[in-house]
Amino acid sequence: MTETPIAKLIITLSIPTIINMLVTNIYNLVDTAFVGRLGNSASGAVGIVFGYMAIIQAVGFCFGQGGGSISSRLLGAKDADKASVTASTAFFFALAFGLVISVFSFIYLDPLIMALGSTETIAPYARQYIIYILIASPFMTASFTMNNVLRYEGKAAIGMIGLLAGSILNIVGDPIFMFGLKMGVAGAGLSTCLSQITSFLILLSMFLRGRTTCRLSLRNVHPGKGLLAAIIAAGLPSLLRQGLGSFATIILNSLAGVYGDEAVAAMSIVTRISFFIFSIALGVGQGFQPVSAFNYGAAKYDRVREGFKFTLIIGESLMAVAIIAMFINSENVIGLFRNDPRVIEIGTRALRLQLVSLLFLPLSMVTEMLFQSSGHSAGASILSSLRSGVFFIPALLILARTRGLAGIEEAQPLAYFLTFFPSLVFCIWFMKKMPRS
Repeated sequence: MTETPIAKLIITLSIPTIINMLVTNIYNLVDTAFVGRLGNSASGAVGIVFGYMAIIQAVGFCFGQGGGSISSRLLGAKDADKASVTASTAFFFALAFGLVISVFSFIYLDPLIMALGSTETIAPYARQYIIYILIASPFMTASFTMNNVLRYEGKAAIGMIGLLAGSILNIVGDPIFMFGLKMGVAGAGLSTCLSQITSFLILLSMFLRGRTTCRLSLRNVHPGKGLLAAIIAAGLPSLLRQGLGSFATIILNSLAGVYGDEAVAAMSIVTRISFFIFSIALGVGQGFQPVSAFNYGAAKYDRVREGFKFTLIIGESLMAVAIIAMFINSENVIGLFRNDPRVIEIGTRALRLQLVSLLFLPLSMVTEMLFQSSGHSAGASILSSLRSGVFFIPALLILARTRGLAGIEEAQPLAYFLTFFPSLVFCIWFMKKMPRS
């Protein structure tokens, strides 16, 4: 971590995360395409539940990023025992929070489905799908926590095995359950549930078989002396990023629902395609995070600077290639998921706007990751809030009111553009403040 050339180190750590992100998102796209064969209402239902899944995942990311970043800095400072205590505390609390989410969601299931932005025609499909997602909730939060701890240890390849196996199982299971067993949308939910449990068991086995530096044990759980608060504080940017993003998606679905199930389906498809492209840069950024945390903890500040610059250049370059290819074929890409003229019309414009705005995202993302991995959670939280909520939600509400459906399509791109400028200021300030090594 402190001696390998930065470019080689980040690429080595990035490859497993990029593969995992791409396969996971390919599953999401395949899932969307399969469900799209069932109609606009079914397609909209998956988009509705996808926003809630992101909230569940946000809890896992919060504990995983928080526990992982602290553990990595402790490992950089040669304190493996405290790193294990941190990882164990993060894991078991993530599992507990996932269970709490599941129980309360089942109690208030019908109001929840409508609150997520369902229309009367989408709600029955959303209910079939979300039931299985809620069963998987504890496994989902714990899996994301374990994967992030592994990544911060520099063992991204091990974490990839668990999530990759689950994603592949999901892709295979979708057509079997949906069409072979004629379960429809419920089959897509069951496939996702089984894949999440499989990923959980594989990742847990890595820790139990001693293939990790950090050890997971109930005896190591010590939330006192500010540790739990420190984990949550360090993971707060991830929670805000995904939590606010999910809340904004719920608002978006509610506003789009005014224009029919076609609008909900189109925006759901665009959201998944955009995240698929962004996941390329995100995978590189996740390769940078353990390098940044470990070297920051070891006071190798020049390596942190070098890693930041390399990650930004590579992330921007890879995304630019993907964006150009997708922009040219936007109409055909939307048609792959739902061959409905109105869905294609809405989705094509929304996708092209998002593609252009994605070029402003890598700087915001890498700066946020730099702050989070170095323990500056307040700055990372501010940047997360700007992109996912402070700019996006007001833009969504104002533009939907003044420009209708066109405004709904324009809100996210505008938020990405506006976030670029404060991110640049934060980046310059941090680089000047960080010592030389």
